Amino acid sequence: MQICFHLGAHCTDDDQLTKSLLKNSGQLAKLGVAVPGPGRYRGLLADALVKLQGARADDDTQEMLLDTLVDSTDAQRLVLGHKNFLGAPHRSIENNQLYHLAKRNTAWIRNLFANHEVSFFIGLRNPATFVPAVLSMVPAADRASLLAQIDPHSLRWSDMLLTIREANPATPIIVWCNEDTPLLWPEIMQVITGVNDSKPLDGALDILRPIMTPDGFQRMLDYLGKTEIPSPQQRRRVIVTFLEKYAIPDEIEEEIDLPGWTEAMIDDLSDAYDRDLDQIERIEGVTLLVT
Repeated sequence: MQICFHLGAHCTDDDQLTKSLLKNSGQLAKLGVAVPGPGRYRGLLADALVKLQGARADDDTQEMLLDTLVDSTDAQRLVLGHKNFLGAPHRSIENNQLYHLAKRNTAWIRNLFANHEVSFFIGLRNPATFVPAVLSMVPAADRASLLAQIDPHSLRWSDMLLTIREANPATPIIVWCNEDTPLLWPEIMQVITGVNDSKPLDGALDILRPIMTPDGFQRMLDYLGKTEIPSPQQRRRVIVTFLEKYAIPDEIEEEIDLPGWTEAMIDDLSDAYDRDLDQIERIEGVTLLVT
């Protein structure tokens, strides 16, 4: 069985990938891809992880998990997602690292299905906006102490990915930038399900609906519905054109208001993020999806 874990990150798609894939659960099942609802596995996997404490699940446990999660005997691929797989929100920037528990948690997750092929999928986000977004998710009383722990200039996604590779050297990792998600959404859905672009999936525009005016979104739907778009690249150009005209400014422009975070600092963090992405592209076993 091929088992695909969507590991987050927090403040990227907010479970929209799972929701979009569930719209296609029937069609995907016919193609050998199982997409169970989150309520079916998140508690189950959490209990198994706590019980095993990183030990390799025995054959019977692995079989039990798969029997519980997969209905069809024809299934060849299983997609599971939870933004807390790498830790709770505050863990994502604790100890002056991005997900300092990632090495341990991914090794534990991998050992749940040690007899099977496992892949990890992760959406990344510019630390300049990721840190403020994560802080907004934790209790207000804890934000100052959490912010005081970190030097945002030292936060690197490449460091996190290298620790995951160290713990799971044979496990492929596929990543993408949250900033590119509106343009990459169909490709993200396809790569995690293993379905090629000749099998269009429902929900391929779900990620765009919240950031566009209703009228603009409908106009884009109408255009894409009646126009043959020969390539993903041309489709992205069409979406960019509609976004430029119909995007809701408050949904795409983020106001950052943290003590000491100047505009120059935010620019520096964004430049460092771009350089980090260049580094990520060079990590063996990691695939960066790009527009």
